[in-house]
Amino acid sequence: MPQAPTKRYWTVRSSSIHNRGIFARCDIPNDVPIIEYIGEKITKAESSRRGEALVEKSKKTGCAAVYVFTLNQRYDIDGAKGKNPARYINHSCAPNCEAYIIRGRIWIYSLREIKAGEELTYNYGFDVDTWDEHPCRCGTDRCVGFIVEEKQWPKLLRKLEKVERDAKNGKLKLNGGKAATTPPAKKTQAKKKKKKSA
Repeated sequence: MPQAPTKRYWTVRSSSIHNRGIFARCDIPNDVPIIEYIGEKITKAESSRRGEALVEKSKKTGCAAVYVFTLNQRYDIDGAKGKNPARYINHSCAPNCEAYIIRGRIWIYSLREIKAGEELTYNYGFDVDTWDEHPCRCGTDRCVGFIVEEKQWPKLLRKLEKVERDAKNGKLKLNGGKAATTPPAKKTQAKKKKKKSA
């Protein structure tokens, strides 16, 4: 089980990716636990209920942040509740961190050495089926434009090519130059990853 770091590696401040972010306070070594993702442990049914409520809120207000993280087959963690600064870690298509589930707890590990001042990011691992709900603003050279798990990028590319073909053939209505899509009433979550036992 990872031990809490002996020093605080991170600080919260404004991010160019999305509102707030977490940044390295000092140089961070490779493959160390940086911060634990904590929150309220909820059932899958409650997770779905909260997700659907957030979709409805998003339709009315244009914004609704989902901080629900898949824990296992029965439970999720809702990081919106309580003190959970890890919820401010933004997505990137070229992340420097990874989320691992170790013995029922979610830890954010460094994937490489991270320099002081660098923003901490990980790939949220959203499913390609909801790609149009989650545009990406990470700004990296590897950015695919949407928050999708990397192993699903080839499928995303095929979907984007189909949208482009449909637009050219007049089969797709465009709204301001963009495909007019209706996001499904479905919540997506970060995927769980496993780390070797510590």
